[in-house]
Amino acid sequence: MARESKGQVPVTKGKEIEKAPARVLRPVEDVERMFDEFFPRDWSWPLRWERPLLPSLATIEARMPKLDIIDRDDEVIVKAEVPGVNKDDIEISLTGNLVTIKGETRKEEKEEKGDYYRCEISRGAFSRMASLPVEVDDSKAKAVLTDGVLEITLPKVEKARKRSIKVD
Repeated sequence: MARESKGQVPVTKGKEIEKAPARVLRPVEDVERMFDEFFPRDWSWPLRWERPLLPSLATIEARMPKLDIIDRDDEVIVKAEVPGVNKDDIEISLTGNLVTIKGETRKEEKEEKGDYYRCEISRGAFSRMASLPVEVDDSKAKAVLTDGVLEITLPKVEKARKRSIKVD
């Protein structure tokens, strides 16, 4: 497996907002997902209702990097899986307590000969937003991409840092 070099990724500050947007409900996609789980393709293929006009939910989910958000005493760490993405193709922005990671995996220039039997490697643009547990100092934010994992270090503002209080 090719190793990606360690590289700094710039973090920009976005416009201020009051709170993170709520999850958008998508009832058609929820029903599609339940139908797919109940009737796997190999079992019900002849009976399966094909939906050519609707995007597959699995395709949409594949384009959203998985995240870990770790709340430490003095900082918040956000880790995102972005395999195959170059650091120059990643954009990170902070707006209030909302972090947004956008990027793109480019299509290979080499064209494969033959018919695809299976084609699961996703390419194209992706975007992921997540709310942070506390207020952070966006001017001191740092991001590094190492081996397909983007790690964003966000120092907490002084008032959000954890403190111990001794009981007398």
